[in-house]
Amino acid sequence: MSSLSRELVFLILQFLDEEKFKDAVHKLEQESGFYFNMRHFDEMVGNGEWDEVEKYLSGFTKVDDNRYSMKIFFEIRKQKYLEALDRNDRPKAVEILVKDLKVFSAFNEELFKEITQLLTLDNFRDNEQLSKYGDTKSARGIMLLELKKLIEANPLFRDKLTFPSLKNARLRTLINQSLNWQHQLCKSPKPNPDIKTLFVDHSCGPSQPNGARAPSPVTHPLMGAVPKPGVFQALGPHGATPFQQAPAPLQNALAGWMTNPSQVSHPSASAGPIGFTTPNNAAAAMLKRPRTPTNNSTVDYQTADSEHMLKRSRPFGVSDEVTNMPINILPGGYSGQSHAQSSYSSDDLPKAFVMTLNQGSAVKSMDFHPVQQILLLVGTGTGEIMLWELGSRERIANRNFKIWDLSQCSVALQASMASEYSASVNRVMWSPDGTLFGVAFSKHLVHVYSYHGGDDLRNHLEIEAHSGSVNDLAFSFPNKQICIVTCGDDRLIKVWDAVSGAKQYTFEGHEAPVYSVCPHHKESIQFIFSTAIDGKIKAWLYDNMGSRVDYDAPGHSSTTMAYSADGTRLFSCGTNKEGESYLVEWNESEGAVKRTFSGLGKRAGGVVQFDTTKNRFLAAGDEFTIKFWEMDSVNLLTTTDADGGLPASPCLRFNKEGMLLAVSTSDNGLKILANADGVRLLRSMENRPFDASRVSSASAVKPSTVGSFGPPSTSVAASFVDRAVPMASMNGESRNLGDARPRAAEEPVDKSKIWKPTEINDPSQCRSLKLPDSATAPKVTRLIYTNSGFAILALAANAVHKLWKWPRNDRHPTGKANASIVPQLWQPASGTLMTNDTNDTNPEEVVPCFALSKNDSYVMSASGGKISLFNMMTFKTMTTFMPAPPAATFLAFHPQDNNVIAIGMDDSSIQIYNVRVDEVKTKLKGHQKRITGLAFSNSLNVLISAGADSQLCVWSSDSWEKQTSKYLQIPAGRAAAPQADTRVQFHQDQTQLLVVHETQIAIFEAPKLECLKQWVPREVTGPITHATYSCDSQSIFVSFEDASVGVLSAYTLRWRCRINPTSYLPANPSARVHPLVIAAHPSDPNQFALGLNDGAVVVLEPLEAEGKWGMLPPAENGTGPSTSGAANSDQPQR
Repeated sequence: MSSLSRELVFLILQFLDEEKFKDAVHKLEQESGFYFNMRHFDEMVGNGEWDEVEKYLSGFTKVDDNRYSMKIFFEIRKQKYLEALDRNDRPKAVEILVKDLKVFSAFNEELFKEITQLLTLDNFRDNEQLSKYGDTKSARGIMLLELKKLIEANPLFRDKLTFPSLKNARLRTLINQSLNWQHQLCKSPKPNPDIKTLFVDHSCGPSQPNGARAPSPVTHPLMGAVPKPGVFQALGPHGATPFQQAPAPLQNALAGWMTNPSQVSHPSASAGPIGFTTPNNAAAAMLKRPRTPTNNSTVDYQTADSEHMLKRSRPFGVSDEVTNMPINILPGGYSGQSHAQSSYSSDDLPKAFVMTLNQGSAVKSMDFHPVQQILLLVGTGTGEIMLWELGSRERIANRNFKIWDLSQCSVALQASMASEYSASVNRVMWSPDGTLFGVAFSKHLVHVYSYHGGDDLRNHLEIEAHSGSVNDLAFSFPNKQICIVTCGDDRLIKVWDAVSGAKQYTFEGHEAPVYSVCPHHKESIQFIFSTAIDGKIKAWLYDNMGSRVDYDAPGHSSTTMAYSADGTRLFSCGTNKEGESYLVEWNESEGAVKRTFSGLGKRAGGVVQFDTTKNRFLAAGDEFTIKFWEMDSVNLLTTTDADGGLPASPCLRFNKEGMLLAVSTSDNGLKILANADGVRLLRSMENRPFDASRVSSASAVKPSTVGSFGPPSTSVAASFVDRAVPMASMNGESRNLGDARPRAAEEPVDKSKIWKPTEINDPSQCRSLKLPDSATAPKVTRLIYTNSGFAILALAANAVHKLWKWPRNDRHPTGKANASIVPQLWQPASGTLMTNDTNDTNPEEVVPCFALSKNDSYVMSASGGKISLFNMMTFKTMTTFMPAPPAATFLAFHPQDNNVIAIGMDDSSIQIYNVRVDEVKTKLKGHQKRITGLAFSNSLNVLISAGADSQLCVWSSDSWEKQTSKYLQIPAGRAAAPQADTRVQFHQDQTQLLVVHETQIAIFEAPKLECLKQWVPREVTGPITHATYSCDSQSIFVSFEDASVGVLSAYTLRWRCRINPTSYLPANPSARVHPLVIAAHPSDPNQFALGLNDGAVVVLEPLEAEGKWGMLPPAENGTGPSTSGAANSDQPQR
């Protein structure tokens, strides 16, 4: 933003303050970020207006910007927490601890634990460090002095603590001067004109509506007190005003990115926008001497309204001349476009959350198949690559990091592997036709795989490409030959033949590690952009003539460059060492930044990644969200947090059609977002489980935007397919990558008739672990993993809780629960047990229940008596409430407010209870028997309840009104117990609902409760005792009274795997031991735990070599089961 625009904001602030628009003054201070009003801040802190304090601060800094900012927010939130404790408002203190202070635990876990321990003290002043804490007023005063010091020392507040020295009514004075100047230009100035409006220019004349002469700014004030208007019109340039700056001539930026254009003998490219030769002379002349065309007097200035640059300085390398060009003078290639064109709808963007995929390790890079729109390639921080088929949500192939031939590697690489045999993936990328993909590793290597459809990946090339890390790779097509371009820490760019692996070019010239490469072509010119971590950008032709460009990225940032899909527009996004990020579009003809997009945060947690789609949109992962822009507007279009769980700078990738967007999560997973077309595509595929015959060769089929399949593309990808690339397969045969055919045509076999689910009968066929327990316990009635996945909590029939924690050490660095490491049955040093109030109720009549807080710090639990709130670190009872009768039978936290709990009761009612104020907000009635299940939907804003009456009810979570209800249909010939439980659980899409009853598994669609699928087990297995979704909602784990466990496909409700009791229980036919409850691991989609009726807890996982429980069953005739309510047998369909 220009300094004049910045000064205009100060003038407006002065005017608002003089007119007593106090709220507007402080709102503008916050939104502009130009002036931090310490007096206003003092007042808010002194009054304890903590929410307003943080809101005001948010205009200037965020918690994680720097250590000063973190300390500022910590002191404020700590004070708010201590004040809640001081007035004995423990529910509020718990809320502050969970919502506000938890963020600091990542930086100082011990301090957070100590703060948490204050809840256990009757008076927090008993803590030695807080013994001198006085009353609230004095404590706020002391804290305010500390905050002022921190603010003054914080570099983000530099030059923002002092308001400029202005004469009174400076804005009025300037307006009066303008009116006087206008009046002096009148042809026949009147001696005493009457000014009626500022909305149009003044002119004297008999028919002019605004024929006024401005009074003197000294002797005649322009306006008195101004009443608040309903709407303020935005100020902007109005015609050719005297304050417009004439655009300065553009510099000839290295002759259009080129230092020596004469060396390139491609005259046909002279008019192309890449500018490797001299730009079109007429266009160049116009660019050097821009003028406003006669038919458009408006100049496209950057203003405070057009960009959120109030808080950001112009990045290095951005020229005012470019941004001040008239709007119709654009670089070649898209000169027909206008900055004033209408905006696209943000509904076209893939923002709807549809699924989560659990990787198991941090996602580093992703790429969608260029033709098969539902195939996603992922590389992780542990060197693993995975191929996901989103239609079935199945991981169809994966490869762990492994050097294929260590003997051929350099001594340096062999030594590195000897010390640590591991590497991270830096980049995965498909070739344009999808027959190959490359993987760049953090140690020397590039792996190239050939893809033959389905799950058929074959090793093709192993290249020791660079010394040190290989930071990026891309495919290019110089001289009609498919090549791989790589770059690395050794400051080199190299080009390799993608068929033979032979090195073709090495480009030297960077003085720092090369961060990224971007090959492209304009007509017949093939070239490569490269960027280094010192912010230098270079460009290379496929020759040995050296770099053609030496330019600086905005902010000297580590930058990635990418073209729009049609190849006409060039964008880059990067982050420098100070954490400042820049997303820009380049004017290729001039080698200068054309526009800088606003809205990126001040302090990125890593290098911000971005992507483009549809020649229309840009997306970047920043500040725990995904941010979207239109390519023709610098203003932020919209954002999404993908329902939460994103890291500070998430990795992201669009599919080719822009229908789907893959985003990495902070818990080592992926989220898939979709627009309306993407949702339709996935829904059309979700009942077609993955089969290698369905996903054929990459060149064979291409889904349209609505999910149907059509002929292959005839664009660039087709040219790659047409060129048959001979490639050796693993067994030595020669295979033509461009001539792969669907296997279904080669092998016409009805696989649904020969397929059988995997049977596991022996302990050697899976991994199982019985958790240690010194005492013989009664049956396990409830079981859950902690949200972190580090522990398992069980509630036994005797009302006692047990907690098993997995160790975190060199042998087990993740600390995650598994079946290979024996956990500790944990108990605090005090020996305290978490024991529920039982109210002397018969244990056999009790329906125990519990719910765990999101941060694993507290558990709310009941066993027939009062509801208890326990501290999970100390096992102490924080509070008890709601004595029986009626007794609580199910508990569920409200997803938006942890203080609100839905409590199902044994008198068939549901009570909506607010813990903080200790009151029942409302009571819901609609069931005839006790409540046995409750589930909230985040996206639908509903609560689903289930009862022992086999009824499902839908309640609005806003008004708590009943919306609809439906009874389960008990299968013919089956009789349910009078008090049989009905459990409910939402799919991760928050729409489909898993309903579990002893006679059936059913899938309903909320909120209308339409039954989509129903599955009835064979009677020989006995009733279903429990079932749950896997963490990724791809599978359903089901336990039976005969002690067997089933793994069903969540999309077809057909067997994937049957785990018989002989595989995890000791042989004792008389014991009749079986699972009562089953719990799924929160991040491992193949791990679950069983709570048995003999008090034992067993963790089960597939063999490491297998990686998952069986295979998905093929669909009959290519379709899934009927979506009607008719029962489906568990027998294989024929």
